[in-house]
Amino acid sequence: MRSALIVGACAFLLVTGCTDTPAAAPPVPTVTDTAPVLAPGKPGEEARTLAPSEAATAVPPQRANAADVRFMQNMIVHHRQALDMSLLAGSRAESDAVKRLAARINDVQGPEIAMMTDWLRAQGQQVPDHHAAHQGMPGMATPEQMEALKAAKGAAFDRLFVQLMTAHHQGALTMSAEVLTKGSHQRVQEIAEDISVSQSAEIRRMSAIR
Repeated sequence: MRSALIVGACAFLLVTGCTDTPAAAPPVPTVTDTAPVLAPGKPGEEARTLAPSEAATAVPPQRANAADVRFMQNMIVHHRQALDMSLLAGSRAESDAVKRLAARINDVQGPEIAMMTDWLRAQGQQVPDHHAAHQGMPGMATPEQMEALKAAKGAAFDRLFVQLMTAHHQGALTMSAEVLTKGSHQRVQEIAEDISVSQSAEIRRMSAIR
C-alpha cells in the first residue's frame, strides 16, 4: 500500500511538472521609425512636421557668418549710444514717461550688450571698444546731436530725446531686418527678433509721448 502511494505521488509530480509551465513574457515594446518629428522654425516662422528621415539633418545651422558677426558688433555700439542717451534722462528729463522709458532702455539693453559680448568672445571675434566708429550705422545720433541733448533740460530735453531715440530704434529695426535675411546663426536670429519686437513697442510708446 505504501509503495502504491509513493508511486502515485511521483506520477502526480511528473504530470504537474510537465503541465505547469510559466506563461511567456509579453513582447517588449519598441520605438517605431515612423513617428513624426516637429521642427521649430526660425523666429517668426511656424514649426513644421518632418519625416524621420529628415530629422537627422534638420538641426538649425550654428555656424556664424559675416552678417551675424557684423550685426553683433554693430549692435553693441548701437546699444551703447542708447545707454548714453538714457543715462541723461535721470537729471534732465521733465516727463515721467520719458524717465520710465529711459530706465527701461537701460534695464534691457545693458544685459543685451553683455549677452552679445559673450557671444562674440565664444566665436573668437573681436568685441568693439568704447570708441568704435559708427559712421553710416542706421539711426545713430551725430556728435552734434549728442552735445545738444546733453545741453537740453526739461521739456526741450524730452522732445529731443524722443526724436533721437525714435530714429535710433528705427535704425535698430533696419539692422535686425538685415541679419534676419542674411544671417545664419540661430542665436543671432533670436536676438534680432527680440530687438525688433521690443524696440517696435518702444517706438509706439514714444509716439504717444510727443
